[in-house]
Amino acid sequence: MKNTGIVYLAIALCVASCSKANAFFEYKDLDNAQYNVPAPTPGTAGADGSPIAPPTGDQFDQIDENPFVSTAENPVSSFSVDADGASYAYMRRCVQLKMDVPANSVRIEEYLNYFTFDYPEPDAGETLGINAEIGACPWNPGHRLLRLGLKGKSLSNSEIPAANYILLIDTSGSMNGDDRIELVKKGLTTMVDYMRPEDRIAIITYSGSVKKLLESTLVGQGAQDIKAAIRSLYASGSTAGGEAMKMAYDEASSHYITGGNNRIIMCTDGDFNVGVSSTDALVKMVESYQDKGIYLSIMGFGMGNFQDSRMENLSNHGNGTYTYIDSEEEMMKVFVNERSHFWAVANDTKCQVRFNPEVVSQYRLIGYENRVMTAEEFEDSKKDAGEIGAGQTVTALYELVFHELNQTDAPFEAGTFETRYKFSLKDAESRSLTQNLSWNGVNATSENLNFATGVAAYGLVLRNSEYKGDATLQMARELVNGARTFDPGNFRTQLVQLMDKQLK
Repeated sequence: MKNTGIVYLAIALCVASCSKANAFFEYKDLDNAQYNVPAPTPGTAGADGSPIAPPTGDQFDQIDENPFVSTAENPVSSFSVDADGASYAYMRRCVQLKMDVPANSVRIEEYLNYFTFDYPEPDAGETLGINAEIGACPWNPGHRLLRLGLKGKSLSNSEIPAANYILLIDTSGSMNGDDRIELVKKGLTTMVDYMRPEDRIAIITYSGSVKKLLESTLVGQGAQDIKAAIRSLYASGSTAGGEAMKMAYDEASSHYITGGNNRIIMCTDGDFNVGVSSTDALVKMVESYQDKGIYLSIMGFGMGNFQDSRMENLSNHGNGTYTYIDSEEEMMKVFVNERSHFWAVANDTKCQVRFNPEVVSQYRLIGYENRVMTAEEFEDSKKDAGEIGAGQTVTALYELVFHELNQTDAPFEAGTFETRYKFSLKDAESRSLTQNLSWNGVNATSENLNFATGVAAYGLVLRNSEYKGDATLQMARELVNGARTFDPGNFRTQLVQLMDKQLK
């Protein structure tokens, strides 16, 4: 298996020194065999290096892109934040395996939010900060882009409350393989080494039946027992996911830590086929626990039977996050280097832009199609919305069409940006942050905006969007490549490398 020894050595070195917890790993090419995907054979599509079709068993919801909206008719746009990154990681796997990227797998908001942006910390007394800027739109000359930025307050490991984690692990036959159950085992055992003595872990597995493999255990007293239980996992049988999810919520409730990080971490390919298995029924189950203060993080694995649409729906309705794990490096990113993101500092977070119809003729929200809200839902503090973790950034882009305006020394007020969020899921009322959207005739050219623009252009090209205008892969590469001064984890550089593979 190519590069396996190197990867294991890198993880062992990282585990050996917690002082290196912020070290990131260079993403390596991985072969089709490691992913249980048959390699192209001579005479088939892909033998000449051209992309081959991805496995047809992977399921994605249809994306109907947001259209341009007349500001005169509807000046207000509202949406829930989405801090997931699953869509980007799935794309990366397709590119590494020289497969086409399915259009409906491309959620541009998740491409943007896979990355960390160089945003300022929140003001004193807040756990969320916001910022915004307006610049040029390179794929539609004459149009402009509005970038909205949000950042959750950064916290040290000691500032994050104790964890009550329920590891809910799919051990059905579809999870068999190095890129599925074996990857789960390696990542979770590494995670245990970075947890604190006061943190708790329970393990529930499900295949044809549901089993509590490990009672809730303090890491300080039973780290070796926890890791032994994880290493014992193997995959076989059918998938009773609904029953397992209920047991996981019950377990989280039994050991609930007031003020703590009570979270179910589900590792699965999303293929539930025994018991409660329809997406609608599962969503209703998850929604019934929304007000319990329990979070749901879903980690997706595998290819060929990957149920993306189900996992995204569950995470969206369960105070959740959704990540796709395609490598050991991604497991390290999620469970070690960005583990602070598991602690939500901004809950039920939603955004609203009120555009000035005298300045903005039309606008279009890029991405967030399944997160759009009505103005009434934005005002409703009881309405569920997205969570942002400690130190995590969220970015959104609007494409704007301005009226023809005479240039003056005074700035134009393009509108206002408001964000509402809660410190805790159990808070009755939301907090509000606002910022004026001023434009003085000079386009912003910050690295934050340029990078976001390049990522969005990339997504538009991969989707072959009707709104891509003059966007090309080369344009996206140039924008991203020129915005890498701030590059934690080297992930921006990795994106350039992925684009280079596609340009060859």
